[in-house]
Amino acid sequence: MSRLRISIAMSLDGFAAGPDQSVENPLGVGGMQLHEWALRLKAFREQHGQEGGEVNASTRIAEGHFANVGASIMGRKMFGGGSGAWDESWRGWWGDNPPYHHPVFVLTHHPREPLELEGGTTFHFVTDGIESALEQARAAAGGKDVVLNGGASAVQQYLAAGLVDELLVSIAPVFLGGGERLFDNLGGAPLALEQVEAVDAPGVAHIRYSVTTRSEGGAS
Repeated sequence: MSRLRISIAMSLDGFAAGPDQSVENPLGVGGMQLHEWALRLKAFREQHGQEGGEVNASTRIAEGHFANVGASIMGRKMFGGGSGAWDESWRGWWGDNPPYHHPVFVLTHHPREPLELEGGTTFHFVTDGIESALEQARAAAGGKDVVLNGGASAVQQYLAAGLVDELLVSIAPVFLGGGERLFDNLGGAPLALEQVEAVDAPGVAHIRYSVTTRSEGGAS
């Protein structure tokens, strides 16, 4: 069965987004600092149809993000467009050719027809829970992995449910002081993390963990 992988950035004080998030400022005050390391990369810029950029120790991380990935999952906030019933003129942050190039399943409480864009990306809007989204994503992935791209609330739900196989946290050397904390609301989930990789790169440290669920007796 395909693995569910999480890839997300976090501040040193544990936030995945800054305070005062809004439609105009979806990552909150200071939140873009978490991703400055990626925005400079040639590999990231190429994925978004841009030229130029750096090659450094983060390049392998960026290039590996979509390696062996057949589908993605994201929360409503990450897709954007505000809360409540959909304004169907909203088509995401990425323009007509998003960088995914595979099916993407968006967690939401409000139904919407699939949104097919260029480059093989189709957004599917899932209203019946995280397990359904994962089941649909795995079916669409055709044996490849599924990546959960965020935001923090979606990450928390999948971790709390014990559905995650791999967690990659990219830690930026900034303090946000508030906002959306990454590891809140886990509900005492019996998770065990095994560090399998650490990459020191300019402006960021990437830590990859294998995630398992402990038995009630505490053994993993």
